Amino acid sequence: MTDTAPKAPVVDIPAITALVEPEVKALGLELVRIAMFGGKSDPTLQIMAERPDTRQIGLTECEALSRRLSEIFDEQDPIEDAYRLEVSSPGIDRPLTRRKDYQDWKGFSARIRLSAPLDGRKQFDGEIIGIDDADNVILECPKVGQKILPFSAIERSKLLLTDALIAATQPLDSEGADQIVREG
Repeated sequence: MTDTAPKAPVVDIPAITALVEPEVKALGLELVRIAMFGGKSDPTLQIMAERPDTRQIGLTECEALSRRLSEIFDEQDPIEDAYRLEVSSPGIDRPLTRRKDYQDWKGFSARIRLSAPLDGRKQFDGEIIGIDDADNVILECPKVGQKILPFSAIERSKLLLTDALIAATQPLDSEGADQIVREG
């Protein structure tokens, strides 16, 4: 059987990162993730960034970064097909993409999916203990105990929404949120 589902445009993420990261840093922000999703019908290039001191980003900063990136992408044209650019905060149940994320979010719950099974499982939910010097993420999982997961084997990872996470990540500023206009 052939997969006929429309696919998102093929994107060279390292090349996009090379264009994006200097602009993110120039605004005093850190790059969290670059991803392409949405298939052929609605391809979206998602850029997540945050302030290193607060782990958040305001609407004004999103807008400034979006404008800078739009100008660069118009000039460089790194993606052949049409797409939508989305610049955003990582959000409360943020992806964990960098080694430092596992130190920064110690004590919070995460869901980690591996690219290949470990002990017969690909997905682990538990409390983040940290990341060790050997580049392993340490997770305390209910019922199965402590798991050592190689950072290089992680396919995707994100924080799980809990009361503790909500309490720890109150927004710094919601000014302008009522003026957000969604396309479509």
